[in-house]
Amino acid sequence: MRLLGTLLILVPLQVKARSDVLSRVNSKLPRATLSTVRAKRPTRATYIVHRLVPRERKTRYYSLVSRKVSAHLRSAPLESMKQSHVEASGSGAAEVTPIEEQIERCSQEISTLVERNECIRGINDEVFKKEYDENEKSLEEKKRKLKFLYSVPSESLNLVNNRTKIDNLAKRKLFYTNSFEIYGGSSGLIDYGPSGCLLKSELENLWRYHFIFYDEMLEISATCITPYTVLKTSGHVDRFTDLMIRDAVTGDFYRADKYIAEYLTNRVEEGKKKPNNTVKRIEQDEGSMDKRDNQMDDAEQMMAVVRRLDGMNEQEIKGIMKQYDIKSPGKNDFVGPFPFNLMFQTRIGPKEDVENNNAQRGKSNESSTHAETNHLNNIAFLRPETAQGIFVNFKKLLEYNGGKMPFAGAQIGLGFRNEISPRNGLLRVREFEMAEIEYFVNPEKKCHEKYHLFKHLILPLYPREEQLASGEHSRVVYMEIEEAVTKGIIANEALAYFLARTYLFLLKCGINKDGLRFRQHLPTEMAHYANDCWDAEILTSYGFIEVVGHADRSAYDLKNHMKVTGANLYACEKYDTPVEEEHIKISPNKAKMGMKFKSQQNVIYQWLNERTKEELLSIDEELNRKNSYVVNIEGSGASSTPMSFELTRDMIKFDKYKKKVQERNFIPNVIEPSFGIGRLIFCIIEHSFRTRTFTDDKEERHYLSLPYTLAPIKCSVLTISNHKTFIPFVKQVQMILNEFSISSKIDNSSVSIGKKYARTDEIGIPFAVTIDFQTLKDKTVTLRERDSMLQVRIDLSDLVEIVTSLLRQKKTWADYVAQYGLFTQQNLDP
Repeated sequence: MRLLGTLLILVPLQVKARSDVLSRVNSKLPRATLSTVRAKRPTRATYIVHRLVPRERKTRYYSLVSRKVSAHLRSAPLESMKQSHVEASGSGAAEVTPIEEQIERCSQEISTLVERNECIRGINDEVFKKEYDENEKSLEEKKRKLKFLYSVPSESLNLVNNRTKIDNLAKRKLFYTNSFEIYGGSSGLIDYGPSGCLLKSELENLWRYHFIFYDEMLEISATCITPYTVLKTSGHVDRFTDLMIRDAVTGDFYRADKYIAEYLTNRVEEGKKKPNNTVKRIEQDEGSMDKRDNQMDDAEQMMAVVRRLDGMNEQEIKGIMKQYDIKSPGKNDFVGPFPFNLMFQTRIGPKEDVENNNAQRGKSNESSTHAETNHLNNIAFLRPETAQGIFVNFKKLLEYNGGKMPFAGAQIGLGFRNEISPRNGLLRVREFEMAEIEYFVNPEKKCHEKYHLFKHLILPLYPREEQLASGEHSRVVYMEIEEAVTKGIIANEALAYFLARTYLFLLKCGINKDGLRFRQHLPTEMAHYANDCWDAEILTSYGFIEVVGHADRSAYDLKNHMKVTGANLYACEKYDTPVEEEHIKISPNKAKMGMKFKSQQNVIYQWLNERTKEELLSIDEELNRKNSYVVNIEGSGASSTPMSFELTRDMIKFDKYKKKVQERNFIPNVIEPSFGIGRLIFCIIEHSFRTRTFTDDKEERHYLSLPYTLAPIKCSVLTISNHKTFIPFVKQVQMILNEFSISSKIDNSSVSIGKKYARTDEIGIPFAVTIDFQTLKDKTVTLRERDSMLQVRIDLSDLVEIVTSLLRQKKTWADYVAQYGLFTQQNLDP
């Protein structure tokens, strides 16, 4: 039987005899073989195309048989194939699934079992007790299997070498293109084409199902134009900046941290390429080894600088530029660095500029101040993030949710950032799609009700300590989520939960597990509002790129919005029974406060009343120790300036007391996962790019091995030739697919069927329905799978059911090949 698999490729048999042999091979073809074909399909796979023209009939057959199948039939015993893949799939027949999909599926199975046992635990019923015990055994097995899957290496990535090919494919197939190209283009602005729009739509739908529907989040769609006062309150007006440097001669601008990182990295790489001195010379010269060690130390120091650049301030950046004598691409000196605010400014309404009004009309100082306030109210920005739209609607969302805490708000929409030097396609642009979640939670209970379902996951973590380690000691640590939370590496369970959910989502998107890590922000680089931050970074042809940011924003935003507007943004937790709580009573000496601060003492009282119990105790402790405490109050209005007041011990005292309460009001803290949709699309395209070659074709063929759920179009409808008799069947197939919301693309051109397959593979269409002359006789069609290139022949009436079950992962492609047999002949002539 193994020999027959080879003969089918190499020997032109008679049509009838060959058909009989094929049917017998198909009936006995093990599903494990097909699994191995796809699991090992990458760029190394080679396929043979053989065309037969029998003499007895004027019928041409196009034979497409994978050499991988015949190779396994010849050499690999069935049991050994099962051993290599069935261990990963956990079933008698190996699954045709990438390792990332197996990890995601296994994790979901574990979560389902955990949740089921939570429901039936403690029920005094023998049936439930038996089910519980069986589930516990199954859990142990699946956890062992999950650990095994983590150890299986993913398909190797060849991103740098494929960069040009990927970019050409993405632009040629109109996934995306430069905006206003006929006018010379505009850097940082990208248009999505038909393929890109469909891919983006599928990705957003998958995001909604994975996050919003699973956790019952509240989705909103807020405006892109944000008033000045909102972003002043959030800190973006003052702090949403990047450091910029300017070429002193050409005047070109560069983002300081990115330019320096690239400059130092290139210097390190150039140092590695330089030929070493001969061994003899090194041995003779005692100082040469020391020199070489110093060079290695310099390289390690430069890479350590690269890792810390994001958190450096203006003076530190200036020092690095001086230390390494960093020049512009034209070998010129730089001016700077200096801060540059990244927000796009605009105006609301047709009001004129205040300064021009004052100059033209000669207004008084008082009216000028009033006009300036109106002017600031008139200024707005294109939002740099979608989060503020959720924060300002917090109270309404809380009421909509019945006052229940915790809950999450979510939003998909555009963000705008005036990048200093946009480049690299979708990676750094000025207008981009974002998907953000704001999870509002009690600051004393930063947990999630579904955390226990995912605490078993092992994540590739890159914590601060590892980043600050030098050389080979800096590494990614693989650790269970529960262990990371227990050790304090991840700040809290709520943050850990969203890291886990993001990891599973990225695997669903087809991201290579070995090209993914979660990097913790260094203290110096965290956003002004954050307590702890982790970025999901994906390996690209440009290195690791941040795609998803996870931040514990504390209560920063809600506190500031409440302070400026006076709105009640508290949440309430009600207790079943009264709880005794410790409170702090503030007792000021109003006489002494009034003498020193006069009318401004009310500002101090308000500031003190906004402090937490812990903050008040800290103030009390410092007053006891130093007899003074400086109160720094930021401006509460758009034009207000910061104020400072020095309190002494005799001005104020704090008394502890206990009180029984039925409820507790608090300002919620926020856990925020923020997804860059454009960046994720770029990574998905790079990670799904594949190349295959054919023995009779010198040209490489490229295709996108996109997950079925993300494919822009699910089915292509092809004809074996452009014969007119096929047109009614083409329309019928498309109508059937459209009726069940399965997107399709027709190609009934005169090119060969092989080229039609290549066209659909390039845009990642997973299934191809081919209509040939056999269809005219018995209403059967062939269904081809993109990655394996294998086909089955099915009744037209079964098409929708089969495609739907494959898209919803109810069955695998291997299941249907085993059911229908491997089809290897295509009728080309009537």
